[in-house]
Amino acid sequence: MQKDHSKISSMLDINITFEAVRVTEAAAVAAYDFMGRGDEKAADQAAVTAMRTALGQINIDGTVVIGEGERDKAPMLYIGEKVGSGIGPKIDIALDPLEGTTICATGGPNSMAVIAMSEGGGLLNAPDVYMDKIAIGHHYNEQIIDLDNTPKQNLSNLAKVRDCNIEDLVVIILNRDRHEELIAKVREAGARICLINDGDIASVISTAIPGSGVDMYMGTGGAPEGVLAAAALCTTGGQMIGRLLFDDDGQKERAKRMGISDLSKKYTIHEMVRGDDVMFAATGVTSGSMLDGVKFLGNGSVSTHSIAMRAQNKTIRHIRTEHRLFKTLH
Repeated sequence: MQKDHSKISSMLDINITFEAVRVTEAAAVAAYDFMGRGDEKAADQAAVTAMRTALGQINIDGTVVIGEGERDKAPMLYIGEKVGSGIGPKIDIALDPLEGTTICATGGPNSMAVIAMSEGGGLLNAPDVYMDKIAIGHHYNEQIIDLDNTPKQNLSNLAKVRDCNIEDLVVIILNRDRHEELIAKVREAGARICLINDGDIASVISTAIPGSGVDMYMGTGGAPEGVLAAAALCTTGGQMIGRLLFDDDGQKERAKRMGISDLSKKYTIHEMVRGDDVMFAATGVTSGSMLDGVKFLGNGSVSTHSIAMRAQNKTIRHIRTEHRLFKTLH
């Protein structure tokens, strides 16, 4: 008797979690070939190709809801693309085959391959626009941060529940010209700032990791990266609020076609990631605050460091793997 695979997704969850890690491992190892070589496009393309090939080997009926862009702009892993074998549970997929293409090309920290999976309809289908974001760790009252607060208000509220001074807080912000005013206001309030050049997924997640040295994330970054970070925070705990930002009417129309009716809505984590279960996986390409990068071991082998998170049972697994890429000659 033939099994109805669509009805046994719960039996496949743990397998899919580890398959997701294999997908990010493949993308990370492929991108590592171009680490430090100064060619962002080649690194990104290698990661995209490897991730798409690995996804095709998983028994899921997957749909990319956050990917490399719309179909006419992305030949692979475009929004709406079907991936997987087509046999298995219906899964929505958000992915970034190479988070931090510039980081990888220049050998900087925190470049990684990232993927999130949920049951169908579980992830916000965010257009490729900017998102205004603010994030903090967990165990705090949900009313202490808001995008409509001033930076000083948000910092003061967090300092109060932390029983510390604003001067003790560290805020992580992307080093962009558009953040000049925000940076000035945060420093005026008395907080310390950690400026990063790229890699805001890891930066948002770091706010919920004890001992990271980061207390709050502020600023604008990619909306797809915001949803991916929210998927991780569903497991680690933490708070995040995001609001989509649009440069022109074309972006607004595209958002409406993707099902977004309230263009000024403030999204909480559980509005960006809906449903009872979501999985997040990432593999480091270059070493950073969350993951070690790919390391060449000699004899045709490399090692990878990955993290796999599952919101339903709040598990976080660190996975270190040795990959034998080719046979040695004797």
